[in-house]
Amino acid sequence: MPRDYYEVLGVDKDASQDEIKKAYRKKAMKYHPDRNPDNEEAEEKFKEVSEAYSVLSDKNKRRKYDQFGHAGVNGGQAGGGFGGAQGFSGQGFGGFDISDALRMFMDDFGGFGGFEDFFGGSRRSSSRSRRSTNNRKKGSDLKIKLSLSLKEAAEGTTKHIKIKRMETCEACNGKGAEPGTSFKTCPVCNGQGQVRNVQRSMLGQVVNVQPCSNCDGQGKIPEKPCKKCSGSGRIKKQKDIKIDIPAGISTGHYKTIRGEGNVGERNGPRGNLVVFFEIESHKYFVRKDDNIFIELHVSPAEAALGKEMKVPTLKGDVKLNIPAGVQSHKLLRLKNKGLPHLNGSGRGDQYVRIVIDVPESTSKKQKELYKELEKIERGNFSNNNRFSKIKQ
Repeated sequence: MPRDYYEVLGVDKDASQDEIKKAYRKKAMKYHPDRNPDNEEAEEKFKEVSEAYSVLSDKNKRRKYDQFGHAGVNGGQAGGGFGGAQGFSGQGFGGFDISDALRMFMDDFGGFGGFEDFFGGSRRSSSRSRRSTNNRKKGSDLKIKLSLSLKEAAEGTTKHIKIKRMETCEACNGKGAEPGTSFKTCPVCNGQGQVRNVQRSMLGQVVNVQPCSNCDGQGKIPEKPCKKCSGSGRIKKQKDIKIDIPAGISTGHYKTIRGEGNVGERNGPRGNLVVFFEIESHKYFVRKDDNIFIELHVSPAEAALGKEMKVPTLKGDVKLNIPAGVQSHKLLRLKNKGLPHLNGSGRGDQYVRIVIDVPESTSKKQKELYKELEKIERGNFSNNNRFSKIKQ
């Protein structure tokens, strides 16, 4: 069971954003891998505080976490999480790894290098930073929008979609060089895979270490770039993707499918595929959270006398008893006929709003009957009881 994020950072639930950021920085500095080499426990704590900060530093995610707990920010599936403005986070925090944590730390401190300034200029820190920049560059994420019918959202479904993404170039096997040719040392970084910029300020010397843009941090470049992919090691292709969608999805939810985005240059790891869901408008139903609403039009006679009527639901027609004397705009509830709660038990309800339709035109026979009825009802109304205050 994941620990409470507020507990992880050591802050109260009403902590301000500045207090959350301050707590994160303090703990991230304490458990950073460069300060704790070969310490798996510290690395896990570093990932844990980074995960907590990624949620609590985001107002929307924090609101969902406060409302739903971990279920609000984690879809609970290995393939990725569900989320968005109305639900679960697309980060898939069950898969929050050390690269995610390091990237968050770098972004928060304003750069991708200069750890030696934070950690006292240790050689171990510099070498670790160099090794990280020599890693293959990760491919970018893909974002798509997927429309679902209300029925699909209610029952869950599996979709097969086609996307265009960057794939490994078959001609050079992703290396970026023409077959039979070799690589040479990058002249910009001299094979280091990174470039260092030193700036002086009133606060002292600031060292900024970044991956070399010429070789993408590899330290080497092809002597002859592959003609098919122009040296990037990848080309655009169409790919079929299977997406399993659970019941209860809403517009604004999204799912992150790890490793289904663009492949990185020169055999770099893949990015992720982020699928945003949009629920199509229904012919009859209006959805609010997991409840659905529908209007049922009845005649004045049916409203006065009452009647059993068939009403459509997401699972077919059901019988609904309209009580005698029902008033217009009265809501009748069909329990558990709404949408299932996402990643939870139970369902919402269906509400049927009664609308009494007064005929705009009447036949001769109807007029006679309405006149007779008006004579009977005349005694029920006077100027004293015809008016009332509008209900807010």
